[in-house]
Amino acid sequence: MKPLKRTLFALAMTASAVAFADQPIIGLITKTDTNPFFVKMKQGAQQAADAGGAKLLAAAGRYDGDNATQVTAIENMVGAGAKAILITPSDTKAIVPSIKKARDAGVLVIALDTPTEPKEATDALFATDNFKAGELIGEYAKAAMNGKPAKIATLDLAPGISVGVLRHTGFLKGFGVKDGDPSIVCSQDTRGDQAKGQTAMENCLQKDPGINVVYTINEPAAAGAYRALQAAGKAKDVILVSIDGGCEGVRNVKAGQIAATSQQYPLKMAALGVQAGIEYAKTGKKPSGYTDTGVTLITDKPLSGIDSKDTKFGLDECWGTK
Repeated sequence: MKPLKRTLFALAMTASAVAFADQPIIGLITKTDTNPFFVKMKQGAQQAADAGGAKLLAAAGRYDGDNATQVTAIENMVGAGAKAILITPSDTKAIVPSIKKARDAGVLVIALDTPTEPKEATDALFATDNFKAGELIGEYAKAAMNGKPAKIATLDLAPGISVGVLRHTGFLKGFGVKDGDPSIVCSQDTRGDQAKGQTAMENCLQKDPGINVVYTINEPAAAGAYRALQAAGKAKDVILVSIDGGCEGVRNVKAGQIAATSQQYPLKMAALGVQAGIEYAKTGKKPSGYTDTGVTLITDKPLSGIDSKDTKFGLDECWGTK
């Protein structure tokens, strides 16, 4: 190679290395990599990273509740030079010491979807108002009962997980009852799983066959509950409500299996989180507090006094397509 060409080649390689070194690294850690909700979240994060010239590192727990894998992911991302880490914490308390270590090392940490306990353990939270999501379907179910006595089954997430607690208590607030009310005849944990949702509903029907309102933590649990209700010949006698607003869940609303669902927008959560991470990497500016990424009640059976959108809107917007 001639001297001039060698010089130009060296300059080009140096410029490339500098450009690569300037590329901010953003980490995304979700609860699992199989749940469609988190698949959509990862899609939003990757789109925002590509648009902002950042490198995305993604990791996930092996199952919902897998704190150990999330701890390892934080350590690996800090070691890889991540400027910001976005996380949907599986164990909202146990993950806090690892988050503190990352923040002490100068890494921006943003919670997505699920707040840590305490919320101040992260720099910021980008999420659905899960209490409001529960409240919306509680108000809908109450209105749909039209004054008839209710026998309520709650198919919940798992003890101690904040997103499940917020949705559950929001639903009860919207329906106008509190934990311990005699109208709540059965409560079961499902971990948001369809098979566990079906088993939970079967158990509840054995306990009280007269159940006429079913709250579910998410749409996979709702799908399981519907199967159990259908097998028992009670699907038409029950108002089944849920939360998430994924495309499959909205299709189940359209099919009449779910009366109403609260739609949230994980793609938007992740995209906003990545954008904030890139800004921090470039300017040092940190986001703070809570950013509400929105929630919409989706139903094809609108009720007077209850603000909602139909399933056409729900399918156009499912999980944040913009």
